Amino acid sequence: MSLGGLEEIGKNMTVLEWGDDIIVIDCGMGFPDEDMPGVDLVIPDISYLIQNAHKIRGILITHGHEDHIGAVPYVLKQINVPIYGTKLSLGIIEGKLDEHPLDEEPELYTVEAGDVVNLGVFKAEFIHVNHSIADACAIAVRTPVGIVYHSGDFKLDVSPIDGNMMDLVRIGELGREGVTLLLCESTNAERPGFTPSERTVGSSLERIFEKYCDKRLIIATFSSNVHRVQQIINASAAHKRKVAVLGRSMVNVIGAAAELGYMELPDGVLIDISEIRKYKPEELTLITTGSQGEPMSALYRIAFSEHDKVKLSASDVVVLSSSAIPGNEKFVGKIVNAVVRSGVKVVNDSVEDVHVSGHACSEEIKLLMALLKPKYLMPIHGEYRHLYANKDIGEYMGIPSENIFISEIGKVLEVDRRGARFAGEVPSGKVLVDGSGVGDIGSVVLRDRRHLAEDGLVVVVATVDTDAGLVVSGPDIVSRGFVYVKESEELMREVKKIAESSIERLLKKRVGDWAHIKGVIRDDLAKFIFAKTKRKPMILPVIMDL
Repeated sequence: MSLGGLEEIGKNMTVLEWGDDIIVIDCGMGFPDEDMPGVDLVIPDISYLIQNAHKIRGILITHGHEDHIGAVPYVLKQINVPIYGTKLSLGIIEGKLDEHPLDEEPELYTVEAGDVVNLGVFKAEFIHVNHSIADACAIAVRTPVGIVYHSGDFKLDVSPIDGNMMDLVRIGELGREGVTLLLCESTNAERPGFTPSERTVGSSLERIFEKYCDKRLIIATFSSNVHRVQQIINASAAHKRKVAVLGRSMVNVIGAAAELGYMELPDGVLIDISEIRKYKPEELTLITTGSQGEPMSALYRIAFSEHDKVKLSASDVVVLSSSAIPGNEKFVGKIVNAVVRSGVKVVNDSVEDVHVSGHACSEEIKLLMALLKPKYLMPIHGEYRHLYANKDIGEYMGIPSENIFISEIGKVLEVDRRGARFAGEVPSGKVLVDGSGVGDIGSVVLRDRRHLAEDGLVVVVATVDTDAGLVVSGPDIVSRGFVYVKESEELMREVKKIAESSIERLLKKRVGDWAHIKGVIRDDLAKFIFAKTKRKPMILPVIMDL
């Protein structure tokens, strides 16, 4: 079953269960939708895992991207289970756990590609793949009914930056042995052909450094794309530029990658952001977070002149070395417009090849299926259209249509020696994180937030003496986001009269039910306001009884 990563981008979490043993593959977060105002991030609902915590043998991490590890601190606060991952993945997780102290010491176990971990009835083998972050793995799980191959995020890069190509030999050996079920990522399943090599970005960066040799370069990319950051640093060093890093996640990942030996930082190239005033613009490269337009990211603050150390000028060029994650296009466009408005040139992948995807296109997915020859296929990691594109690829590669399962979050795919079929559901969904609150933002709170955002708020404040049947003070009317009070004084006077009339009428009737009193005031005002303005603000009566 998947508790995330189906019909959506991000929040990836897959669960395998047999008898009294459960293993979890990945533990990711997702970005909030536009209809989730104020929400910082979204994580999977792990109610099922909490109920069965005694069965969980471990969480296996394919790689260190946020959509695969972002929920780890929140999950470990609820269930303390072992985490298995490669060095860089665990290095990034450790940085996260420093910001989220746990009651119990987390169990983190480092593995390498080729290692096999015994977890109850399961044997999980980590297999090296290429992706847009180092140390990425697929996971082949031996179960009582055959091998389940979880692709993780992958691409076939025949000339990777670190020289280690995807382990096609081992994948082919598994295929000859026989794979029962393939869980295959679908992010780029709609795209034909092969995903270009990360090295193509290096050539584009070289052209940019030569073309804009008289400018300060501000390059935004994913903090976790260690190889991309390495190429930017190498190009800067070759062109005798100093490099300053902006954004907490970028600083954390570079620190972890350098410490673990996944990056080489030339002596004297990196400087602190506070030192940039000592150098001319053409002597500097700034590497920053915010390539997805995230509010409060370093690039966002730079674009909107809110950064305390970096101000845009005509001597700058901004390079967006990324593509927008589906759903983030508006945020990215907002930043691009703000930068261009400042008179600064923007270079993105529509101008230069400054970004290549880390995900397999259709031909690479075909190659994986040809090597594995799976009996059953369940596409994962993508929106509906991506999953169905992957299904089409599977059928093209000869997998019978009835053996391909387009699943949904929480839906159980049951596999035994007699076949495979959907068999019920488990609790699943989205848990919203807002500040330090996890899961306390539900549908009612979101509805209220949307209501406030769309129609504003009207508060009625009054003090009454129910024994005497008198209004002692008020009612006072306070509004926010409804109308501009100074220009609507007549309307507010009428609102006050309606509220006063409603309260007096209720006091005369000796109504003692406060919920009923507030409900009547709310209904009377809502009818009047809608008749006058065709708006439906949130109305909040605050009535105090002496």
